[in-house]
Amino acid sequence: MHVETVGALLVIGVILLLLETVLPGMVAGVVGFLCIVGGVVLAYTRFGASVGNRVLFGVILGLVVMAVLWIRFFPRSRVGQMLVTRQTVGDLGVERPELLDQTGKALTPLRPSGTAVINGRRVDVVTEGPWIESGATVKVVAVEGMRVVVRKV
Repeated sequence: MHVETVGALLVIGVILLLLETVLPGMVAGVVGFLCIVGGVVLAYTRFGASVGNRVLFGVILGLVVMAVLWIRFFPRSRVGQMLVTRQTVGDLGVERPELLDQTGKALTPLRPSGTAVINGRRVDVVTEGPWIESGATVKVVAVEGMRVVVRKV
């Protein structure tokens, strides 16, 4: 009877761990892990160290093999593809091409990053290399996504 209990705990634990990848909340994963630990502990207490060691080794080996197979094949499976979005939703609004070639003043020392006022707005900027002191006039020489690069005028 105890053999069936150990086997059932291990199988239920593995199933719950697999379900954790598609279910939110971590409840299935925690309960699955506890089932596996319970199965190993029960194997040690009911059948001795020899059987317990074999069960523990089998569980560790099985979990490693399953994890490798899951990582290798699940993302390309039909279910895995349903969970991955392939399109961009909305615009992040981080592009600021209107700042290119504009001038302003360094609000903080730029070592090499800091804040400048350009067109009356505070902008996080970075220098091309050399540090620029606070209050110096700067010119925007590049806009790379969120990164605004300035040079001392």
